[in-house]
Amino acid sequence: MSPQQIDHPLMRNNISRDDLDALIDYLKGDDPKLTQSSNVQKFEEEWSNWLGVKHSVFVNSGSSANLISLAVLRQFVEDGEVIVPPLTWVSDIASVLQNGFKPVFADINPLTLCMDTENILEKINSRTRAVFVTHVQGFNGLSDVLLKELRTRKVQLIEDVCESHGATFCGKKLGSFGWMSNFSFYYAHHMTTIEGGMVCTNDDQVYQMLRMFRSHGMVRESTDVDLQVRYAKEYPDLNPDFIFAFPAYNVRNTELGGVLGRRQLRKLDTNNEKRRENLEIFLLNLDSTLFRTNFETIGSCNYAFPVVLLQPNVDVRDRMETILDNANIEFRRGNAGGGNQLRQPYLRSIYNEKEWEKYPETDHVHSFGWYIGNYPDLETGKIKKICRLLNTVGENIHRS
Repeated sequence: MSPQQIDHPLMRNNISRDDLDALIDYLKGDDPKLTQSSNVQKFEEEWSNWLGVKHSVFVNSGSSANLISLAVLRQFVEDGEVIVPPLTWVSDIASVLQNGFKPVFADINPLTLCMDTENILEKINSRTRAVFVTHVQGFNGLSDVLLKELRTRKVQLIEDVCESHGATFCGKKLGSFGWMSNFSFYYAHHMTTIEGGMVCTNDDQVYQMLRMFRSHGMVRESTDVDLQVRYAKEYPDLNPDFIFAFPAYNVRNTELGGVLGRRQLRKLDTNNEKRRENLEIFLLNLDSTLFRTNFETIGSCNYAFPVVLLQPNVDVRDRMETILDNANIEFRRGNAGGGNQLRQPYLRSIYNEKEWEKYPETDHVHSFGWYIGNYPDLETGKIKKICRLLNTVGENIHRS
């Protein structure tokens, strides 16, 4: 059986013609502001209302959201450990290192691709400063046991929701549980501002710090008048417009990002419903004797289809990638971030030789897991064709 030609990118039509026209109309306005201003503020407010949190801070990427979240954590605690998954995007772990913490790894649950609760709890000790959960590819990484234990042990939860906009746990959106949560609006995600990210929190003090860390550490970026007055009185030799409380960053976004984000948010829930339907069709039509199809999908919202072989087999892997290439189906091996981060050069110099072998579930996905695109205008017939192509790998096994 020769593979049927299908042209299938990782993401399609994530910015509509109407979105582009709205940006053009904005630019044609009378002296439009381009750096962050009222549209950024309105986007932050609308996002907070959608997510169900008090505060949101719009930044230039999800990676910057990671960075300033960990920078704020560093203002509250001494150096210590932050528990992270080995299956995540590089910036989660990099932000831990960049802020002077030690990453401690917990292996994943194969049915969610997120850190396993028992593995997390085994790693918590007196030096644990936070658990940094990544909700991988739209799956939920939380559990009642985890949330209860973190409260009991007084360990902060930070959520990376960059791949899981609209996913829920117990009917409540992911990103509304943690002390802080991070989102990405990169083009390939559920919604996009081209590049962009958001940090969310219910903590008033943290919110003011995030605003300052976003913009050079400047006190004037705070919306807390009492805080501004306090700094001005403490440092009378300084111009109140240029008091820098922290050695921080410039990770602001723009008004164009705000305009695009506000428009994209209006379509997010509708688009996500289609993504959920697509995933159900995909898993129902995939060969469950060859691929993992029993993912925990309650509350999930996946911008990509997970493809994971049940058994490690290099020949099958190579044949499957050839089939996908021949059908012009774009894919990424290793799922989130290219697989097991402990195999990457930046961590090999820190940890023991072959440290990645201690995380077998992650390492299986590293070599025998992929994702392919799931987007709202994807037709049911095309999903089934993709599944039939993938399932032909099983036919090749039986012939060989």
